[in-house]
Amino acid sequence: MDHGRRRHYGEFYGLVDEPGPVTLVHGNCQAESLRVLLAGSPTFAPRPVRVPPVHELTADDLPHLHALLARTALLLSQPVRDGYRDLPLGTAELAARLPAGARVLRWPVVRYAGLHPWTVIVRHPLDMAAVPPVVPYHDLRTLTAAAGLPPAPRPDAAALRAAAALSVAELAAREEATDVGVADLLAGFGTDAAHTLNHPGNPVLIALARRVQAAVGLPPDADDPGRALLGGVRAPLDPDVLDALGLDAEPRAHWLVDGVPVDDGQVRAAQRDWYSAHPEWVAAGLERHAPRREILAMTQVTA
Repeated sequence: MDHGRRRHYGEFYGLVDEPGPVTLVHGNCQAESLRVLLAGSPTFAPRPVRVPPVHELTADDLPHLHALLARTALLLSQPVRDGYRDLPLGTAELAARLPAGARVLRWPVVRYAGLHPWTVIVRHPLDMAAVPPVVPYHDLRTLTAAAGLPPAPRPDAAALRAAAALSVAELAAREEATDVGVADLLAGFGTDAAHTLNHPGNPVLIALARRVQAAVGLPPDADDPGRALLGGVRAPLDPDVLDALGLDAEPRAHWLVDGVPVDDGQVRAAQRDWYSAHPEWVAAGLERHAPRREILAMTQVTA
C-alpha cells in the first residue's frame, strides 16, 4: 500500500479517528470536487469524508469502504453500475450496506461538449482505462483522419449551436435517472461551464453543490474555494465556437496542461500515431459519437 495514499485518505484507511456519522461522496473526480465544496460549507452535515475515486478503489479497499458505509448517514453518488471493475462498487451495492435511516441522493456525471464540440471520450472493452497520449481525450477530426475518411467541411454557426444543444440534451436525459442536475444551467455559464468535456468549471460545481444541499434540506451556501477544482487540463477554445455561442471570450489555439501550453497539432499527431497501434478505438469512437459527427457535418462511415 502506498503510504502517501494512506495519509491522503487517512480517515478512509482508519488512520484518523473521528467518530460519528458521515457523508460519503462516491464517483469520479467530480465527486471529490463536490466533497470539497460541501466540506467548506458552514452548515453542511454530516461531515463529508475524503475517499478515493471509484476508479481507483481496489479489492483491498473494500473492508475500509464497508466500515465507512456502516457510519454513513448520507450517500451522495454518481450513477455507478453494479460490479464496476468487477468489484461491488455500484451505487445500489453501496446503498445496500448503509445503516437503517441513511439517505441516498444520486447526481449525474457532468459532461458538456458545447465549448469543445470535437472532443469525445472513447472506451473499448479491450482496455476500458486506455486513453490516448498527451491529453486523455479524443478528437473527432483526428478519428476521422485516422479512419482514412476525407476531412469534413468546417461546421457553420448553426451546426455548432446544435452540437451544444445536443450535449445539454444528453446530460438532461441522464439526469432523469438522478435526483439533482445542472443541465439547465450550463449555457448560462459561458466559458466557465467547462474546462474540458468532463471537467466542469467552478460555477457549475458550486451550482451542483447548492442543489445537493437544497435537496437534503440544508441551506444552499456552498461557495467558491478560491481555486479551480478541475482546471488541470484545459481544452482549446475555437473562435468559431465562441462566436456561434455568442460568448465574448479570448480564443485559445492550444491546450493547457497544468498551466503549460501544449500545441494542439502536437496532440493530434501523437494521437494519430497511437491510433495506428489501437485501431479499435477509431471505429468505436466514430460509431459511439455518430450523432455529434452528423450534426457537425462529419463524413459518415460507409459500409
